[in-house]
Amino acid sequence: MTKLEQVLYEAQKADHEYIVNLRRFFHQHPELAKEEFETQQKIEEELDKLGIEHQRTAGTGVYAEITGTKPLKEGAKKRTIVLRADIDALPITQENDVPYHSLTPGKMHACGHDAHNASLIGVARILASHRDLFSGTVRFTWQPGEEIGYGARVIVDEGKLDGADRTFGIHTASNVPVGKVVVMEGPNNASVDMFRIRVHGLGAHVSTPERGVDAAYIASQIVVGAQALVTRRTSPMDNALIGIGKMTAGTAYNVVAQEALLEGTIRVMLPELRAKIKKELKELAEATARIYGGSCEVEFEDYTSPLLNDPQASREAQKAAISIFGSDNVITSRKPSLTGDDFAEYILKVPGVYVYVGSGNPEKPDTVEAQHSCRFDIDEGALETAVSIYTIYAVEYLEGLLD
Repeated sequence: MTKLEQVLYEAQKADHEYIVNLRRFFHQHPELAKEEFETQQKIEEELDKLGIEHQRTAGTGVYAEITGTKPLKEGAKKRTIVLRADIDALPITQENDVPYHSLTPGKMHACGHDAHNASLIGVARILASHRDLFSGTVRFTWQPGEEIGYGARVIVDEGKLDGADRTFGIHTASNVPVGKVVVMEGPNNASVDMFRIRVHGLGAHVSTPERGVDAAYIASQIVVGAQALVTRRTSPMDNALIGIGKMTAGTAYNVVAQEALLEGTIRVMLPELRAKIKKELKELAEATARIYGGSCEVEFEDYTSPLLNDPQASREAQKAAISIFGSDNVITSRKPSLTGDDFAEYILKVPGVYVYVGSGNPEKPDTVEAQHSCRFDIDEGALETAVSIYTIYAVEYLEGLLD
């Protein structure tokens, strides 16, 4: 570690208990997307203690800035970096027994957003007391509604990223050992599109199917046909998925179904493939319905774009991470994930990088549970890693030390 990194690393270690307690508070008080009112208030209270001005964003989010006091180097350009933490929880009932168990039945931080939230407050606390170590500006965005693909676009549309030079976000990863980080160029997470296909047929008695149009049969053929769009219309070398999770049809056992509804998702890594599969799914559904005498409507909801880490920003983050944690603890290549994250919208606006922070520890079985599990937890050592990479990457980027 450099001397600068050592100072910032020791600062986060000194604050570790504070950050752990914050994370446990958020874990006990989970709030769903667009309902993060108490979470928002707690973030604001902590920023008030630090004397950091802030404002609300995206309804239930929080925005703040800290500008360093270190003079710019001769000829250097003042830089701005945007840091992001998502803050919403999930509609899951927590089943593991921990002292900081969710106090709200049916709601749980089962993805690590409580850790992201607390870590970013920890970063603000450190930078507020070390303004002399950097020039430029750090913008903080505590983003609501990541789980429904809501908050990032709103924050972008509100201008919170305008004029910035870099964006940076983290996410805990239960399948990565605590103490390690994943910093990978290019595709990291898939786009997420939710679709609904409403099939319209004609009711009749099941004994005379020729007098009706069977919406259930049409829907079933669409389900089967959709898989061929991946297996026969898409290269096996491309990451693509069409998943149909819900199918409803009909009103009685002896009536030809007049209506059917399919709901599912498309996940891909490349924008052009995303557009192609959406077009082909719509054509498939409409053609299938028409062949069997029915009709259909296809609706798409765009949750998030594919998350593609900027190459230059990735190399910068890798350089910082290796210096802090050592090359053995920095993973620069692994399989991308077909999960989505709307931090992708930040990167589309301003070049940036999204880093996975290992939070799994086999000696603590709940910490290696999958994200969104009712038993999900983290090894809280991951908070040290998260705060360190947030803080040190931001400062070193602003100071031009990663160029």
